[in-house]
Amino acid sequence: MWCERCKKRPATVHVTKIVNNQKNEMHLCEVCAHETSSDLGFLFEQNFSFPNLLAGLLNNELSFSGGVIGESATQGLKCPACGLTFSDFRQVGQLGCSECYKGFGPSLDPLLKRIHGNTIHTGKAPKRTGGRVRVRKEIEELRNQLKAAISREAYEEAARIRDEIKAKEKEL
Repeated sequence: MWCERCKKRPATVHVTKIVNNQKNEMHLCEVCAHETSSDLGFLFEQNFSFPNLLAGLLNNELSFSGGVIGESATQGLKCPACGLTFSDFRQVGQLGCSECYKGFGPSLDPLLKRIHGNTIHTGKAPKRTGGRVRVRKEIEELRNQLKAAISREAYEEAARIRDEIKAKEKEL
């Protein structure tokens, strides 16, 4: 696909704007996107990186347990393994090692909830290696269905789901 503006270079920037339920798509090359970025309503930054995104999210105050986690609450946090401080993490946007997750755990929870919507991974599991994980996920989904059926007072459906949960638990 070629740039819609110059028609000389491949389109690498794809912009979709939806205003009043009207969808407008633009496919531009980097040069044209940079030139028209202010017209498009955003600033085009060539050096985009995931750590910069996280650092930008962390520069805002994070709400936690009804309060705010700012510099004062996290100032003393330091990873025991690599020595990274939480303020360094806020600037860089990358953790230093796997132990940082344990050291900064309570302070990372609001960020993870904000980015992913949850602090527990609920993604896909490979079929050949994730058999037990898949069954546990199915049981969790069935339990949610069971709660919904009980709240609707659909007791026959709830009994069927309960029996299905017991059968799945026997598989484990």
